[in-house]
Amino acid sequence: MEFEDVVRRRRMVRRYDPTPVDPAVVDRALAHATRAPSAGFTQGWGFLVLDTPADVGRFWAATAEDTGSPDSWLAGMMTAPVVIVPCSSKAAYLGRYAEPDKGWTDREEARWPVPYWHMDTAMASLLVLLTAVDVGLGGCFFGIPPHRLDRLRAEFVIPDDHDPIGVITLGHPATEPGSAGSPARRRRRPLEEVVHRGSWGSSG
Repeated sequence: MEFEDVVRRRRMVRRYDPTPVDPAVVDRALAHATRAPSAGFTQGWGFLVLDTPADVGRFWAATAEDTGSPDSWLAGMMTAPVVIVPCSSKAAYLGRYAEPDKGWTDREEARWPVPYWHMDTAMASLLVLLTAVDVGLGGCFFGIPPHRLDRLRAEFVIPDDHDPIGVITLGHPATEPGSAGSPARRRRRPLEEVVHRGSWGSSG
């Protein structure tokens, strides 16, 4: 598939059919994720992969409020055969930039204008989503309820120095209706509304 087609076809899929996902495809998506840019080539990410019905069920039990009587969103998302939890490590970045070639002598978080550990892991996550489209799969990225994070950590023994930044589901998109999200109700903002060349606005 041409790259432009991959980008244009990418959307958040909220319901999947029961066809299993080839593990080699998941590995390919993860290999692409590790090609994402990272500050200082820190590569401070980790990916929890859940690709069996038992493990996927454990994930939803840990993160969802009511798997016994799910709403339409949860009912659709629970059909995903693969769940990936991308995690970022702030400690890895603070340690990397305290190394001699970076010139900082401390691990002070205030040096960072934005949390690049989260940003880099998010870019890696996008590569997973784009790979899914390229091979004919669907994917969705969504957040974890904050009050469920401790339970998720405990259930899957996620180390303290790694923070889940969200969740990726993968699978074959369902053909039946019911998975359309916000793009079905909201227009895509045109370039002239979001691109500011030379200056954001007038200076006078």
